[in-house]
Amino acid sequence: MAGGETQWPAPAKLNLFLHVTGRRPDGYHELQTLFQLIDLSDTVSLTVTDEGRIERPAGPAGVDPDSDLTVRAAKALQAATGCRAGASIRIAKRIPMGGGLGGGSSDAATVLLALNHLWGCGLPIDELARLGLPLGADVPVFVRGSSAWAEGVGERLEPVELPERWYVVIHPGVAVPTRDVFQSPELTRNTPVITIRAFFGPEGSSGSRNDCEPVVSARYPEVADALSWLGNFAPARLTGTGSCIFAAFGSAIDAERVAARAPDRWRSFVAQGLNESPVHALLRAAAV
Repeated sequence: MAGGETQWPAPAKLNLFLHVTGRRPDGYHELQTLFQLIDLSDTVSLTVTDEGRIERPAGPAGVDPDSDLTVRAAKALQAATGCRAGASIRIAKRIPMGGGLGGGSSDAATVLLALNHLWGCGLPIDELARLGLPLGADVPVFVRGSSAWAEGVGERLEPVELPERWYVVIHPGVAVPTRDVFQSPELTRNTPVITIRAFFGPEGSSGSRNDCEPVVSARYPEVADALSWLGNFAPARLTGTGSCIFAAFGSAIDAERVAARAPDRWRSFVAQGLNESPVHALLRAAAV
């Protein structure tokens, strides 16, 4: 089964809004959000081996291979299927860590999808999403591979087709730990539940927001500064628990003009919204 190295994209996401609607007895939060996939991607390189070992010789700095979500994803797939093949995993990071863009979760989802194909496991998408959920609440949306309305802890997903948009995304140079935000006593946890129909209605999205934004802005002045600056050009919002912020534009040219004006102390880039993950497009092509 051993073969040469193959490369697979792992796209980032934006939370177009994020409402915290309650807290469960197990401590997890009930959420409503709208995931927008974007074309900013990490690259996951996989080499199938016969030895059965899962190795990650190259990956994000400061992340121990044994605790890396990609390694854990590969081992979970092995355990679920009894596959005796192994893999060498290399991760080339472009998605900022601790930025709320879902890079680690997307890397893990890409490993599940690609190794399911390369190892010939044949698990359906529902089963792969189930395997991915314990790795992170965002993993299922990347496994399913489409922009989606999400509820629960983020695992109840309904695919949606979103209009074509380009996004200016700014990383203000700080990493925000998700756990700290959700444990914050200042976090709003009682936002009223809304329906998809109401949200996509004439005025439905006007009252949406990111409930984590006030907490993160208060704790990280760099995030507050970036929100204020980008808000001069278009409505700006935090994605996830941060630290990245974004604004939507109707054309790539408009987005590029704004991104080019961003202060040098921040990393800025333009990303196009996607309704389908490029991983799924590759898997379809491989199946032909």
